[in-house]
Amino acid sequence: MKLSTPQPLFRVAALYRFCRLDGYEALRAPLAAFCCGRGIKGTLLLAREGINGTVAGTGEAIAELIAHLEAMPELSGLEVKYSTAQEMPFHRMKVRLKAEIVTMGVEGIDPLASVGAYVEANDWNALISDPDTIVVDTRNDYEVSIGTFSGAVDPHTKSFREFPAWVENHRGELEGKKVAMFCTGGIRCEKATAYVKSIGIDEVFHLKGGILKYLEEVPAEQSLWQGECFVFDERVSVSHGLAVGEAELCRACRHPLMPEELLSPKFEAGVSCPHCHDARSEQDRARYAERHRQVELAEQRGDAPHIGS
Repeated sequence: MKLSTPQPLFRVAALYRFCRLDGYEALRAPLAAFCCGRGIKGTLLLAREGINGTVAGTGEAIAELIAHLEAMPELSGLEVKYSTAQEMPFHRMKVRLKAEIVTMGVEGIDPLASVGAYVEANDWNALISDPDTIVVDTRNDYEVSIGTFSGAVDPHTKSFREFPAWVENHRGELEGKKVAMFCTGGIRCEKATAYVKSIGIDEVFHLKGGILKYLEEVPAEQSLWQGECFVFDERVSVSHGLAVGEAELCRACRHPLMPEELLSPKFEAGVSCPHCHDARSEQDRARYAERHRQVELAEQRGDAPHIGS
């Protein structure tokens, strides 16, 4: 009897650091070469304000990358969250130059100068259970749709650029309260809390390490998290203990879908889902159906996956 060989386990690292990264443009090519030479895939963003990204590879390769980055004085002290995946969750390696490592679009917001108070994962429940605390989910609507903290406010933003306008429109509700913010890995909250403090709201807090750190450290039986956490790779979502979740992506609109949504008559694999069906024409759906057919044929032939499929 031939035993099946276990699939290799990949280590996933979500990392960021705000810092003064002058000359960041010169880091792009050597960093891409370093990662590609070790089979690492994912995306790293470089900007004058620091580094941000999520990458995956063997445990040894990821350890080498983190050591390489930490050896740079400006990047020493990276915020890193680790998880695992049975299959490589990215198609290729990309190192991109950006104006911001997380795009808010507001001039002068500097998390190095002023930021909300960090709250460790094991202290988060007490803060958000306080009736004087307003809990704000700083992620976008499609992320919030599959999971959030109990009682959290959903700003219904399509992108992080919309967040400052939401804060301005709800400023009266936030003033005089403790404002606790959270995001996937902590980086958006760095800017979100910096912005809120810049407009004169002082009691601002954020979850250190984000939802990922909370799900890693807080036992499910003590958790105030409801649902799953969207992640920006082929795992789609994770749950408590950072186990791979049940969500799947609509390959037409990239919206995460929970199992019950896959039962909708508006769902067709690779073509449409309840979130995009009514916004698409028959011509759109026909085009998506052909694309999905080509992807399936490629997989049957054992070809490389379609990038972005």
